[in-house]
Amino acid sequence: MKKLSFAAIIMAFLFLSSCAGLEGLSLGNTNSSGNSNASGGLTNSEVIRGLKEALKIGSQNASKTLSAKDGFLRDAAVKILLPPEAQQVEKTLRSIGMGSLVDDAITSMNRAAEDAAVKAAPIFVNAITSMTITDGMNILRGGDNAATNYLKGKTTTQLTNAFRPVIQSSLTKIGTEKIWASVFNTYNKLPTVKNKINPDLTGYVTERALAGLFLKVGNEEAKIRKDPAAQVTDILRKVFGNK
Repeated sequence: MKKLSFAAIIMAFLFLSSCAGLEGLSLGNTNSSGNSNASGGLTNSEVIRGLKEALKIGSQNASKTLSAKDGFLRDAAVKILLPPEAQQVEKTLRSIGMGSLVDDAITSMNRAAEDAAVKAAPIFVNAITSMTITDGMNILRGGDNAATNYLKGKTTTQLTNAFRPVIQSSLTKIGTEKIWASVFNTYNKLPTVKNKINPDLTGYVTERALAGLFLKVGNEEAKIRKDPAAQVTDILRKVFGNK
């Protein structure tokens, strides 16, 4: 059996659409226990178990990595920078020798995201556990965004609700709000500034933290489907490994 491959990789998420191995599965008529046989000796239940296991391991690894110190800050792929509307602010302040103020704001935003990332794992696990055979079939039969849409639909609201208060608390605790206010107050007072800027700090950091999280989970999924060393359980080896 060829190695199973999936087209949909979440930027914070996931997977499994039409690819070589899974396209070859005959989902057929599923009985009440979801155990109809798939080609290559895999049952539908085994495919769903493999999908759940990969998602569980990938999401837990992503949450652990990002919640560590510098999990966001030292990773260019997920590092939270000033929002696009504030890039002129950064450029202007750095040009007048106030780059350290901008650096402090960026560091504190990433620290808040790291504090919040620990909340992700149980939310992901709950969504994965509740996945049904029908959900799995729809993902397998769906287009390139089927898995992304399923997982985002299941977790985004919960993740936002869980992340936002943690980020708000962290931003307050480490003084980011004062730094943020200092950055934009300094900028807004410059005589050359016509349009004052004061973006939603908590909302912005929450959104960027979730984007980074989805990206990391997608990266973890890619390792599981490509790297035998990442297939750390029997069901992962059976569903994703070379046969």
